[in-house]
Amino acid sequence: MLNTEEAVLVMVDLQGRLAEIVDRKALVVPNAIRLVKGCQALGVPILPTLQVPEKLGPMPPELAEALGDTVPIPKAVFSALREPDFLLALRQSGRTQAILTGIEAHVCVLQTGLDLLDAGYTVHALSDGMFSRTAENHALALKRLHDAGATISSVEMALFEMIRTSLNPQFRTISGLIK
Repeated sequence: MLNTEEAVLVMVDLQGRLAEIVDRKALVVPNAIRLVKGCQALGVPILPTLQVPEKLGPMPPELAEALGDTVPIPKAVFSALREPDFLLALRQSGRTQAILTGIEAHVCVLQTGLDLLDAGYTVHALSDGMFSRTAENHALALKRLHDAGATISSVEMALFEMIRTSLNPQFRTISGLIK
């Protein structure tokens, strides 16, 4: 199970231009903000990336605002682990569990997840936190990640899994994020 001492939130390329063209686009920003606020409340590090931001643009303003001082790492490679600055930040986090979210599920998110698994990380791929232009590509990405050893989960499952009990001091914060 996920826990706050070992988890890191890996946010792959949640950019405005991409968010506008994916299936279930209405979920992209709200679910990403839920994850960010939940992880911030629980002390879980957040590592966001941006794919060629000079071409694909920045994060949606509401998401960038929620991230506060957390600066996204630009990349041109599909897998975030193949970006030296991301890999360094991941290693410096000292975490072994990756909560995986982003766009597009079947390209950059998938390749990041597969590389995380190959590097020995436990990966929790969030079905409602990963997006593709088509439902078929989304489903295929989840299947590939599952077959490779990732746990398929959801935003709500991940957040409640990390607090474990309604007696957790952050229970109200987390339950308030789920609407």
